[in-house]
Amino acid sequence: MPLSDLLDHDARLEKVAEGFTWTEGPAWIAARGVLRFSDIPGDRVLEFHEDDGSTHELSTGAEFTNGRTVAPDGTVIECSHGRRAVQIDRAASIPRPPEGDGAYAPEVLADRFGAARLNSPNDVVVRSDGTIWFTDPSYGIMRPEEGHAGEEEYGDRYVFRFDPRDGTLTPVVIDIEAPNGLAFSPDESILYVSDSSLSPAGEENPARPAGHSIHAYDVVEGRHAKNGRPLVEVGPGLPDGFRVDEHGNLWSSSLTGIQVFTPDGEKLGEIPVPEKVANCCFGGHDGRTLYICASTGLYRIRTLTTNARAVSR
Repeated sequence: MPLSDLLDHDARLEKVAEGFTWTEGPAWIAARGVLRFSDIPGDRVLEFHEDDGSTHELSTGAEFTNGRTVAPDGTVIECSHGRRAVQIDRAASIPRPPEGDGAYAPEVLADRFGAARLNSPNDVVVRSDGTIWFTDPSYGIMRPEEGHAGEEEYGDRYVFRFDPRDGTLTPVVIDIEAPNGLAFSPDESILYVSDSSLSPAGEENPARPAGHSIHAYDVVEGRHAKNGRPLVEVGPGLPDGFRVDEHGNLWSSSLTGIQVFTPDGEKLGEIPVPEKVANCCFGGHDGRTLYICASTGLYRIRTLTTNARAVSR
C-alpha cells in the first residue's frame, strides 16, 4: 500500500499555529475539540481549538511537560520533566474558558522508583486495562532548557508500567539507551519504543550506544515486554514521538517529516515537513486529522485512517 492510499485525495500540509520554541506532547481531547500540546523550553501548555483555529495558553510555569495521552475516561495523562513525574489532569475534558484560570491542576501519579526519583518521564500510553506505560530517559535533568538539573538516581533509563489500581511501578524495557516515544499495536500484542540516543541527553559518551531505531516487543500476559528487536531505523535524524494507526502502521517523527512504516517495517513513504518534527497524533472531528508538532510550528494534514485506539478499545 503506498502512503497516498492513507492520505485524503486532496491532502495538503497546513501550518495552523506558530511562534513556539519546541513543540511536543500533542493529545487530541475529543470532548472539547482541542489539541493540547507543550512548548517545552517555553514551559507552557497550550491548546489549539479546531472550531475557530485559535491557540490559547493553558498554563505557564508548567514544569516542562512533554508527552501526553488521553485515557479512555477522558482524563489526560502527562509527563513532566520538571516534576520528574507522570501526572493526571482529571478535568481535561470539562469545558473551560479560553484562557487558563487555574483549572489546570494536574496531580502526580508516579515520581519514584523505590527510593529513587524518576529521571524525566518523556512519553506515555494507557493500555486498555488502565495501566500506564511510559518512557524515562534523562533529557529533562541533563538539558537545562528542558527541565531542572539532576542525577539519574536509579542509574539507568527504563520504560515503566504503572498500575494505578495498586500503585506498583515495574520496569518493562531496560535495554534501550534513550527510550523516547512509545505506542501499542492495535491489538496491544506489541509495544513499540523509539530510541533517540543518537542525540544524547548530556555529554556524548563514546562507550554508550547511539541509536535511532524503533524497537518492537511482544507483550506477554498484558504486563511483560519480551523478545525485543529493532524494527526500523529512522533517518535522517531520529524517531522521537510516533503513533500507530488502526491498520498497525507507524507514523514516526524524523528530521525531515513524518515517516510511515508498515507493522513489518516496510517504509510506505514520508510527509515532508519544513521543520524538525518532534511528535504527532491523530485527532480532529472524525479522528482522521494528523496533527504534527514540529519545532516552532503546529501542522496538520488530512488522512484516511485514525488512531489504533479506535479499534483496540
